[in-house]
Amino acid sequence: MRGFVDGGYAESEGGAWDNVDPVDGSVRSRVQEADAALVDRAVRAARAALDGAWGRTSVAERAVLMRRIADRIEERSEQFARAESGDTGKPLTQARELDVARAAANFRAFADTVAAAGQPSFLTDLAGGKQALNYAVRRPLGVVAVIVPWNLPLLLLTWKVAPALACGNAVVVKPSEHTPATAAMLAEVLAEAGVPDGVYNVVHGFGQGSAGQFLTEHPGVDGVTFTGSSATGTAIMHAVAPRVRQVSFELGGKNAAVVFADADLEATLAGLTRSVFANTGQVCLCTERVYVERPVLDEVASGLAERAKALKLGHPDDPATTTGPLISAEHREKVLSYYRLARERGAQVLVGGGVPELGGGLDGGSWIEPTLWTGLTHADRPMREEIFGPCAALVPFDTEDEAVRLANDTDYGLAAAVWTTNLSRGHTVAQRMRVGLSWVNTWFLRDLRSPFGGIGLSGIGREGGEHSLDFYTELTNVCVAL
Repeated sequence: MRGFVDGGYAESEGGAWDNVDPVDGSVRSRVQEADAALVDRAVRAARAALDGAWGRTSVAERAVLMRRIADRIEERSEQFARAESGDTGKPLTQARELDVARAAANFRAFADTVAAAGQPSFLTDLAGGKQALNYAVRRPLGVVAVIVPWNLPLLLLTWKVAPALACGNAVVVKPSEHTPATAAMLAEVLAEAGVPDGVYNVVHGFGQGSAGQFLTEHPGVDGVTFTGSSATGTAIMHAVAPRVRQVSFELGGKNAAVVFADADLEATLAGLTRSVFANTGQVCLCTERVYVERPVLDEVASGLAERAKALKLGHPDDPATTTGPLISAEHREKVLSYYRLARERGAQVLVGGGVPELGGGLDGGSWIEPTLWTGLTHADRPMREEIFGPCAALVPFDTEDEAVRLANDTDYGLAAAVWTTNLSRGHTVAQRMRVGLSWVNTWFLRDLRSPFGGIGLSGIGREGGEHSLDFYTELTNVCVAL
């Protein structure tokens, strides 16, 4: 698999690596690593597109193009779903219903956003009865580096590429080394839809000493949008600091759910099953800390454990499969290290805690058991550090203030969920959470116009709807003396 630069697939003098199927450990493809020369070529192609016809397109023209791209994604939806499922190991049904559906929705949403967006204007009174008119004009940020992770590669790629292109930017994309396929497929779709050469470019590789570093340090890049780990976000900040480039970061999370005794427990357990185990726990929004009001702790613990046992680990093509493998053997070892650490810290394992034996040719894959604990203290590392696996610790609380204090006792600040039938309490507690997204009686419910992002180690900035325009455009104020 090669990079895509200036309208075509491009060779590189860099090395290559095996793209491994996390389901069974087999090799899916060979991927060419972009060297510094190819990254430079991609950035220059993006700049040339901005200086050419693409830079003269109108908002209305780009909105039409965005909708055409969405239509084309839906026409090739099965191909996208199978490519996404193949790279990640996630169930094919999830790839169809979540990843590909959201990819098309992202382009349509940002077509609507840019078409409806206005700009501020002011009349200023001057001496002698005169006036001045001030109005702001949005211009594209420029060449945007788009760096996306492996957990929801197509969804997060289009979440960034759609607003970037809708605002008139050109992009250089670096997908995760684990999930290169759908970024390459999107290049074909954009070309088919009529996106000019150089507007969308893809370079494959790793971080330090590879395509990621070459891209973020390139002087021709005007901004970086990144979703991934907090540590990598810190490295990117160092890379762009000498040139004072803009960044938009959605980083890690150690998200809490708060369950009050008056919650609808059936709805709560269904919601927690999703928020803890969705995508094998590999979602930045997933719940890893569950605080339960003491009178219902045993009922919630046993109910959630039963639902964890009912999850079906299996081949992605099986419609009955609910849970896929972790992305790689290396990531599984990281998650297992936290499983071991939890036991060492005295955790009681309610369910899971190890590696399943699945048979059927799957034992070479990166499978892991969905896991729940009780008995951890709030100071234990499995309660403090992002694990990014299908696991959570359940902790009792006695008062509302205690629940809020525990939930907010973290260096992260991405998401939280509050479960209660007292909507007054739901509103109050949700607003007290130091997070970017706070749900009440639901999880992962998104309106694409609403702000998305975190605080603390969870990121910088907000994207979504008009909030994305604040990153992907620059404002120029024009002042005219009348």
